Amino acid sequence: MSKTSKLYDSHPYETEFEATILSAEPVKKGWKIVLDQTLFFPEEGGQSADTGYLEPLADQKEGMSAWLVTDVQIRGDVIYHMVSVPKELRPEAGMKVSGKINWERRFSNMQNHTGEHILSGLIHTKYGFDNVGFHLSDNIVTFDQSGYLTPEQVKEIEREANRIIWADMPVTAKYVAPEDARNRTYRSKIEIEGDVRLVTIGDEKDPIDVCACCAPHVARTGEIGLIKILRSEKYKGGTRLTILCGSRALAEVSGQQEQIEKISHLLRAKQEEAFEAVSHLFEENAAQKERLIRLQEEKIRRLAEEAVHAGNHVWVFTEDLDPLPHRNLVNLLAERCDGYAGAFLQTGNSEYRFIIGSKSKDCREVAALLRERFGAKGGGKSEMVQGSVCAEKEDIVSALLAEILSSGA
Repeated sequence: MSKTSKLYDSHPYETEFEATILSAEPVKKGWKIVLDQTLFFPEEGGQSADTGYLEPLADQKEGMSAWLVTDVQIRGDVIYHMVSVPKELRPEAGMKVSGKINWERRFSNMQNHTGEHILSGLIHTKYGFDNVGFHLSDNIVTFDQSGYLTPEQVKEIEREANRIIWADMPVTAKYVAPEDARNRTYRSKIEIEGDVRLVTIGDEKDPIDVCACCAPHVARTGEIGLIKILRSEKYKGGTRLTILCGSRALAEVSGQQEQIEKISHLLRAKQEEAFEAVSHLFEENAAQKERLIRLQEEKIRRLAEEAVHAGNHVWVFTEDLDPLPHRNLVNLLAERCDGYAGAFLQTGNSEYRFIIGSKSKDCREVAALLRERFGAKGGGKSEMVQGSVCAEKEDIVSALLAEILSSGA
């Protein structure tokens, strides 16, 4: 198979082209098509593929609609276009087609990829770290650095990257021969055989960054508009940065602005005072929780004192208890009886969450009874079980008393 001519290398801003189908093979979800030349950038170097359409030229076949390009892959020098074609149509070798890429997606990828180069170049120059991983999807961009960056260092790199954007520096991409490449300093994750495509940011005599890269890039840094580092985290001994650039960064910042505006409205506070307002709310909430815990502890002591014993066992039915006080109630009851101590917490109409404990008996037997009679869910260990059951209170009590009587306890 002849290699595919990569039009996106020299014409990254073009959106439409014409080509000849070299081969067309039916696959599971459509057709796999090879063209003699293409503007579609394939999934490569950590970047997702272009999308768009292919369409037979008017004189090829009448009534043939555009074919959706769902994926583009590269193997060696051959680029494969995965297209969705109606079953009644059949692409054929030799057919002339026109292609159109999704420009909004392409340009967004260009903004974000060039933005990543700026950041990685600055980090390499300033701290000597290498970019050891890169992923540019439809939604987010992440890249990994070989060393750890402090939060202060990340902020400074972001500021410097945006200063480079505002300086509107040139971005150039060109192939250089292997012997020329050996005499140049550039970043690269892998050893490259043959000609090397170098992307240079800034003046070629004193560049901000030079990196081997296969992807389309913007022509000037000013086209990026904005670089925003969303997150920085330790990752495999280094740093993983999550970023957005250009239109994606603007959309993200705008979304965050809308959220903080809504939060400020709920808090009845100015946006710049939202953090203090939320902190105050958390403090009030913590105080309320402490008061609630004290009230619930008083409640479980009262319930324990008022509990009605059935022989050596005691069962309590109540409501409005948090999980910890619920368990504390059972522990308190278990200390006051020699058999089973159970607390059934009503959560709905004839719906209960239960905890049953005992110092001397196997609570799993009671759980098995509730499961057999009422389809209860849950389990635990011999000394304590917990779960949920849906039944009338009177039926639960009758079943428990019947079990106690039949066991002679």
